[in-house]
Amino acid sequence: MNELEKTLSELTPAQAAAVNWVDGPLFVLAGPGSGKTRVLTTRVAKLLAETPERSFRVMALTFTNKAADEMATRVETYVPDQQNRATIGTFHSFCMQMLQQHGSHIGINPDFAIYSLHADRVDLLREVIRENGLSADDERFLTTIDKLKARLIEPEGSAKLFRDAAVGERVEQVYRAYENGLRRTNALDFGSLIAQAYRLISTAAGVAIHYRRAYTYWMFDEFQDTTEGQYRLIKTLAGSAFRNIFAVADDDQIIYQWNGASYQQIQRFRADFQPTEIQLPTNYRCPPSIVAAANQLVVHNTQRTASKQPLIAGKTTLHYPDGEHVRLMRYTTEEAEAAAVATGIAGIDPAKRGEVAVLARTRALLERMQKALTDANVSAAIAQRRDDFRSAQFLWLSAALRLAARPLDRRALDALTGAFNRWFDCDIWSDNIAAATEISSRSLLAEWANAAATVENDDAKAVVGLAIALEQQPTTFRDFIARFLETVPENAQEIDSDVEEDRAAWASLFRNINQVVGRNAPLEQFLQELALRSKEPPVEPNTVTLMTIHSAKGKEFDHVYLIGLAEDVLPSFQSVKAGENSAEMEEERRNCFVAITRAREWLCLSYADRYRGWTKKPSRFLEEMGLELPVAASS
Repeated sequence: MNELEKTLSELTPAQAAAVNWVDGPLFVLAGPGSGKTRVLTTRVAKLLAETPERSFRVMALTFTNKAADEMATRVETYVPDQQNRATIGTFHSFCMQMLQQHGSHIGINPDFAIYSLHADRVDLLREVIRENGLSADDERFLTTIDKLKARLIEPEGSAKLFRDAAVGERVEQVYRAYENGLRRTNALDFGSLIAQAYRLISTAAGVAIHYRRAYTYWMFDEFQDTTEGQYRLIKTLAGSAFRNIFAVADDDQIIYQWNGASYQQIQRFRADFQPTEIQLPTNYRCPPSIVAAANQLVVHNTQRTASKQPLIAGKTTLHYPDGEHVRLMRYTTEEAEAAAVATGIAGIDPAKRGEVAVLARTRALLERMQKALTDANVSAAIAQRRDDFRSAQFLWLSAALRLAARPLDRRALDALTGAFNRWFDCDIWSDNIAAATEISSRSLLAEWANAAATVENDDAKAVVGLAIALEQQPTTFRDFIARFLETVPENAQEIDSDVEEDRAAWASLFRNINQVVGRNAPLEQFLQELALRSKEPPVEPNTVTLMTIHSAKGKEFDHVYLIGLAEDVLPSFQSVKAGENSAEMEEERRNCFVAITRAREWLCLSYADRYRGWTKKPSRFLEEMGLELPVAASS
């Protein structure tokens, strides 16, 4: 029995019904810990395994690169000889590939840069504001531009959407100039990937037809997280006839409303595609007492499927008497709370701390928690997305690759020069290099190498030599990377933690990107994938993970501490102000629901009587979960 057959034999009847679904729209309403990712990946593998002689492809999209990589690995394990027929990635990576292949229909060259760094976008905005004689104060419109783009609203005519006509006209001018700047530099930002892919299929109908024919089955994980723009992209790509759409969602885990996620997207999918619905309510992750608390909490929300079944506790192996799987603690102050939690974690076997997580609504609470853990001699790291590297060495590496691919990229030159100056404590000016390039007609990288060659340092000269070789033969960039890594000492005394973390992040990124695009992919494609991915290093073994609730979605841990369960903290001040029946309060309740269902074995909930010097009441969510509040606080 192979891996796929084994997995198929272990499915529950409800899971099997979803996996065995073939044609037509299907909506799978799957609760936390119900095996939804297993269902989706098994369905992909089964469709491919049963049609080895067919040429159709299967598309499966989710919302994080890590989740997509894990899905791709599972599918490859099931059907190693058919895995190349599956396109598994994120919405952004799928749109990036679409624009690489077909963007020329709307004037986008396939070797476009992706501006993933906020600093690059701000620099471009300042540049176009200056060129168009606009006000420096107009920089504040970048967030507004992002919101318009997320709704697939183009610059032309956007002014009429504003109540204040003068503000609307100003935004439209800045938005138009910004988009023209992106086009001139052959660049896209994150929002452009979705917006331009939508413009492509709306303008070139043949592209949408091609995708309907090439991809017979479409699957979407975490469908509740789709934005309005992403949903319209799906709807337009499907057209009026395509119906083989398989969507997996949980309306109790919509916690990204600030980013455009909404229950309305689920309702629109139901109205537009009239799908058959299957529910997966059995939770195999959490002990029954946590499942019971989650059920009692979430029924207070109204923005959820009326016929939704409550979670069913399916976990059979319990390590504690069930009542001991949930603990509620009260403290006098947030300092006392952090110290007590840190003491509790310090008592856990160090070999098991890698399966411990502390979750909080805000990063400020996590920073206090990290200090308390450090004081208790416990290794802990705050998980967060990093859009760029931190060390001079790896900032230089990234910038050198960008310059090799795009010889006139001034922003890459600035990054390269700044990193090299910091690395070797020198003073090379990128303005002088740019001016020299105009006279010599050489590339920016070649002119930079000429200037940097004057630095009297053997290590610096070795790095310059690598840059010269890369500039002359950019197709050998993988050899360049390998030789570069040899020049940076590993775990040496003079290397700081940023370099070690960046090295670990680079190793993981390089491996994952090669798995996605292949080892023969050109430099431009490698850089586009690199831009989409977080530069966060893998967590060290036996390290406690500190995460905001939003970052924890999709994760699970043996031991979970959820701190800060007080009014104005969780739920947030804004949601309390909005009122009990507000959309904001419902989302805060979903935040709490997501947090508590991360726990595989044990959940500790805690709150303090005072935060930042202000007296706080215990969170209303504790009473809603049916928990008895402690009479006295621990100091």
